[in-house]
Amino acid sequence: MRRPSMARQLSLGLVTSLLATALALAVVASALFERALRQYALEILEDDARSVLAAITPGPQGLQLDRTRLAPAYERPLSGRYFVVTIGDTRWRSRSLWDAELPEPAAAGAAPGLLEGPQGQRLLCLRLDYRRHGTAISVTVAADVAPLLAQFGRIGLLLLGLGIVALLLLTWVQRWWMRRALRPLHQASRQLQELQLGQRELLETQAPHELAPLIAEINRLLAHTRQSLARSRHALGNLGHALKTPLAVLVSASERAEPPLRAQLQTQLAQMQHRIARELGRARTAGETIGGERFAPREDLPLLIDSVRRAHGRELDVQWQVPASTLALERDDMLELLGNLLDNACKWARSAVRLRIEPGPRQVRIELEDDGPGIAEGRHAEALARGKRLDEQVEGHGLGLGIVSDIVAAYHGEMELLRSPLGGLLVRVCLPLQEARGGGGGGGGGGRG
Repeated sequence: MRRPSMARQLSLGLVTSLLATALALAVVASALFERALRQYALEILEDDARSVLAAITPGPQGLQLDRTRLAPAYERPLSGRYFVVTIGDTRWRSRSLWDAELPEPAAAGAAPGLLEGPQGQRLLCLRLDYRRHGTAISVTVAADVAPLLAQFGRIGLLLLGLGIVALLLLTWVQRWWMRRALRPLHQASRQLQELQLGQRELLETQAPHELAPLIAEINRLLAHTRQSLARSRHALGNLGHALKTPLAVLVSASERAEPPLRAQLQTQLAQMQHRIARELGRARTAGETIGGERFAPREDLPLLIDSVRRAHGRELDVQWQVPASTLALERDDMLELLGNLLDNACKWARSAVRLRIEPGPRQVRIELEDDGPGIAEGRHAEALARGKRLDEQVEGHGLGLGIVSDIVAAYHGEMELLRSPLGGLLVRVCLPLQEARGGGGGGGGGGRG
């Protein structure tokens, strides 16, 4: 399962934080606003209760309610403004109640919640107890807050819309800043891909302060790896040249030995020469070393083909078809691989050799065939299936295929031995490319050496 990118993880974290913060603020703001709204409505009801109390005046028969001193809303039916005054057994109701009854709180103070009023109204009730002229007076007032709640809901929707727009804007701004902040990392990633493709040797040192030490360390490791590879190849070349002379002396000395000893010495010396050449070839293989020089078939193959053909001292029809682009493979490894394949093919070919290199998005396929004797039918799979060295298994094809097998193994590739339509051996090699390198290049061309 592919892990999400760091930019996506950071963006998701910031968006989640913004959403959580916005939700918390919305809940707190809504609660505070509702509380303030209730407190404001209760203060209005307290003023209404005082105005109703002021309308209670002494009369010939005791306290009485002077309706002329009441607000007009209490006279209009179902206006949403109601009161009930209780003095002993006497009870006065506002005409706005019409036939409805106003639920009175059991004790002085505001009702704990909104009460059901006439025609589905939502009533906020307040009861206040007074004493005038030695008489206990209970005044209950109520007001319909449904219109206020509806207005509050509209304001809430408006604020929600504005909040969503603000949240989207903040998300876009933070993503823009995130991309801007992570741009050096993307540039470094692109440079690493160019490094794997052989398009550059080192990373650019111009980077933010936080990345400068990492880039400097990567460049140091690249330079060290390149120098170590060069020194190793140089040392192995010197070792090969140093061993050639003693071996040549031993071969010359073996020719002067007695026939039984001569055959034994020559066999052992030949095996030593093959083993030394095999191990030197394997040690020179760079494999997937980053930062090495990349293989350009159109530029590198003509000289190699000409050199191999001259080494065999006869005219051969060598045809090759390769891509025009550079391949994401180490140049010296490919020259070693193709050199051994061509050497084997030219050694056993009667007149024709065919080479094809076909790059794909994930691998490069190399096919080389000749019209020589090839390998006996049925021994192709046997030579590769047993896991033994090919130079000990394949008739007519020796050390070269063993070195090729080592290089293919270093690249985690695959190698097949098939029967060629030309009649000889067809060697097919597939070398995978890392996903970060992209495709191995397109476009093919033909040539004739």
